[in-house]
Amino acid sequence: MSDRYDGFDPLEHGAAGDGVHDDTAAVQAAIDACARNGGGRVVLRGGRTFRTGTVTLRSHVELHLEHGATLAGSPDFADYTVRFGGVVLNDGNTQWGDEPTGVLLDAEGAENISVTGSGTIDGAGRHFVLSDNGYIYTMDQRRPFTIYFRDCRNVTFRDVRIVDGAVWTLRLSLCDDVLIHGVRIHNDLKLPNSDAIDIDCCRRVRVSDCDIVAGDDAICLKATLEHTGTDRATAPVCEDVTVTGCTITTTSSALICGVEGQSKIRNVVFSSCVVRQSARGLAIRLGEGGDIENVLFSDITVETRFFHEGWWGRGEPIAIMAVPWTEHCGTVRNIRFRNILCRAENGVTVIAQDPGRIEGLVLDGVRVEIDRWSRWPGGHADLRPRRAEDFPAMPTDGFHLENVHDARLTDCEVVWTAHPEDGRHALYAENCPGLHHEVRGTGVREDVAAVALS
Repeated sequence: MSDRYDGFDPLEHGAAGDGVHDDTAAVQAAIDACARNGGGRVVLRGGRTFRTGTVTLRSHVELHLEHGATLAGSPDFADYTVRFGGVVLNDGNTQWGDEPTGVLLDAEGAENISVTGSGTIDGAGRHFVLSDNGYIYTMDQRRPFTIYFRDCRNVTFRDVRIVDGAVWTLRLSLCDDVLIHGVRIHNDLKLPNSDAIDIDCCRRVRVSDCDIVAGDDAICLKATLEHTGTDRATAPVCEDVTVTGCTITTTSSALICGVEGQSKIRNVVFSSCVVRQSARGLAIRLGEGGDIENVLFSDITVETRFFHEGWWGRGEPIAIMAVPWTEHCGTVRNIRFRNILCRAENGVTVIAQDPGRIEGLVLDGVRVEIDRWSRWPGGHADLRPRRAEDFPAMPTDGFHLENVHDARLTDCEVVWTAHPEDGRHALYAENCPGLHHEVRGTGVREDVAAVALS
C-alpha cells in the first residue's frame, strides 16, 4: 500500500498508468475491490494515463480523477467488451444498425455512484475517424460511448473534464436522481454524433455550470424506442429536468427536447445559459408518437449560424417542429420562452405538419437580430429526418409559424442587421388560430410588410 491512503488505487492492482499498456483489468480490479469493501473511492493518480477498454462502475463507488490524471479510451474497438446495437438514421427512420457500439465507462443497475475530480476522461474519438470531408468527418460506425449509465439511482458527475467523445459522450438512460455539475465536455466540432449529454427516459436530473463544445446536440432530452417499447401507456418518461448556467457551442442543437420522442418528455427548465456559434439554439423536435409538454426556456443568449448541410439545423435561434418521421407524431404543448436574446442567421421557426400538433406556445421578451456572416446560403428549412423533402425552400422571417394553435407573442422584437435576399417579414403566421402577437420590427425591406397572416 502507498504511504497515504485515500482510496483504492489501480496502480496497486497492476496498472502501468503510462498510456501505453492496457490497464483495463487493473482499474476494474480496484473498482471491484472497493465495491466488495462496501464502497468508497477509487483514485486515478495525477500525472498518470490509464488506457482502458470497458470499465464498469459498481454501486457505492466514486471514481475520482486527480488533477492531471487521464482515463483514456483504447483506440482498439475490440477492447470495448460491453456492446450495444448501433442507432442509425436511414430514410427518416431510427433503426438498429448492424455495427455495434461499445462503451468506455459503463454502469447498469447501480446506485450511489459518482465520477469526480479535475482529471480527464478521453473518449478516443480521433481513433475512429475514417476520413475528413472538410466540414464533417466520416466515422467508423463501431465506436464507443464515452459514458453510458443505465437504470442507475443517485448518480453524480462533478468537475471532471471529458474530451474527444466518439459518439454520445455522457449518455444516461432510465436513471433517477442525477446531478451533473461543473463538467467540461470538449469534443471535436467536426465529429458527427458526438452529443455531449443525452438524458433518455430519466427523472429528476439537474445539470448546472457545465462548459460544452460538441459536434452534435449539446444537452438533449430523449425518449428512445430502445427503452420505451411500443406500449406508450406503460412506457417510462423523461421528466423533471433542470439545466442552468451552461456555456455551449455546437454544430447542431444547443438545448433540445427530441428528436427521439416515443413517450412523454415533460416538466423541463432551461435557464441562464449562453449559446455561441451553434447550428440551432433552443429546440423542440418531435417526430414520433410521444408528447413534449411543460418546457420553459428563460434568460438565455443565443448565437446561431449556418453550417455545411451535413449538420442538422439552419441557424434557427429557436426551432420547434412537430413533423412525423413516418406515420404519426404526438403533440407539443405548453412551451414557453422568456427573456431570450438572439443573434442569428435565421429566424425563429415553429412548424407543425398537422394543425394543432403544437399548441399553447408563449414567446415573451424574445429579441431576434438577423445577421449574416457565414459562407453558407439561407432560404431553406431543415426538416430532417423525415422522409419527404428535407430542405424545402422557406424565406427568412423573424418569427415563422405554421399550423400552431393558441400561440402568444408578447414584447418580441426583430432587427435586420443584414438584409438578405431571402429575408421577408418580422412575423409570418399561417393557419394559426388563437394567435396573439406583439412584435416590434419591420419587413426586411420597405416594400415588405412587417406582419403577414394567412
